[in-house]
Amino acid sequence: MQTVVRILRVPAVRGARFLNTPHGGTLVNQMVTDEAEKLDLIKQCDGRVVELNERQSCDTELIVNGAFSPLDGFMNEGDYHSVVEKMKLENGLMFGLPVVLDTNRKDLLSGHKVCLTYNGHPMAVMEIESKWKPDKVKECKSLYGTSELEHPGTLMVACERGPYYMGGTVKGLSIPTRDFPCASPAEVRKFLPKDKDVVAFQCRNPVHRAHYELFTRALDAPNVGAGGVVLVHPTCGPTQADDIPGSVRYETYKVLKAETANPRVMWAYLPYSMHMAGPREAIQHMLLRKNYGCTHFIIGRDMAGSKSSITGEDYYGAYDAQEFAAKHGPELGMQTVPSLNLVYTDEGYITAEDAKAKGLKPLKLSGTEFRRRLRAGEEIPEWFAFKSVVEVLRAAQN
Repeated sequence: MQTVVRILRVPAVRGARFLNTPHGGTLVNQMVTDEAEKLDLIKQCDGRVVELNERQSCDTELIVNGAFSPLDGFMNEGDYHSVVEKMKLENGLMFGLPVVLDTNRKDLLSGHKVCLTYNGHPMAVMEIESKWKPDKVKECKSLYGTSELEHPGTLMVACERGPYYMGGTVKGLSIPTRDFPCASPAEVRKFLPKDKDVVAFQCRNPVHRAHYELFTRALDAPNVGAGGVVLVHPTCGPTQADDIPGSVRYETYKVLKAETANPRVMWAYLPYSMHMAGPREAIQHMLLRKNYGCTHFIIGRDMAGSKSSITGEDYYGAYDAQEFAAKHGPELGMQTVPSLNLVYTDEGYITAEDAKAKGLKPLKLSGTEFRRRLRAGEEIPEWFAFKSVVEVLRAAQN
């Protein structure tokens, strides 16, 4: 496999040396701990209940635990329009994508309190402050760059979301049990080093050799301080229909963590639902990791990109997300990390530039060929994938 990631030019400032400040200055915590207060909040709903789907439950959890700070609830209409049009909240703070609760119910009105349940269990109580019918075509063109249903984000907005959006304050009652144990921002901040840079690596698939080389070598970037660490922070919410199930991905991460046992690599999991929104989603991921305490973020080639389900054409350029993130990172308070253009050769993983200079031919294994070998039980070279990860993936097929 050839991993191609263009180097971003960033100032060679070595390290922030502290956990990053939450977006907006304060880490939000909307979880109610008093049991009597929880019962009273549910009573105030007067029997109004909304059962959340998986995407909505992820958004609710990230509001409640502060990952979407400074939000203390789903966005009201004003913030929604401001984010769609300007990528900013009404108060001027940057925000990549709107966070709204959709519904098809006409009986829910501003001023109502409603109990949000997930799998039948009360998860939160929301006080509806605004409700509106969005212009979904405008939303999709602004966020995804297209209103074509072949884009997975547009398809989700058009076919999964209800015709109305609601905004308002949310109070947390419980956190759902997921395939991944998802630590809150406050919990992650407790185990991250307080005096070193933290470089976040986002993924939604199993980690293979090229990924591992990429994020461990990122610690040598000129803008990362000595002794910095990587936080591998995979998303575990809904992604694309053909992605590997979350429960299987989690098992691959567990065995890889045990196999590598790298003290400079830390792991946590994020209950986030991917939009495949390319550049806009890069900003959303950086904002989230800022709230978890990270100082730097690795932007990979074609991050959060997607292809047309009909033509197979890419909706974004290979480096659009990298360039967009580098441009807006300073305002957001996050540094992007130059990502090495790594290829595998007879000398191991080296940069493509070094391989060319030495006359070495990169070895390649396509994703399609990898999946074919996986299904057929054929040998997969260890330079491409960790043996422990391959064993988990093969076991999941049986």
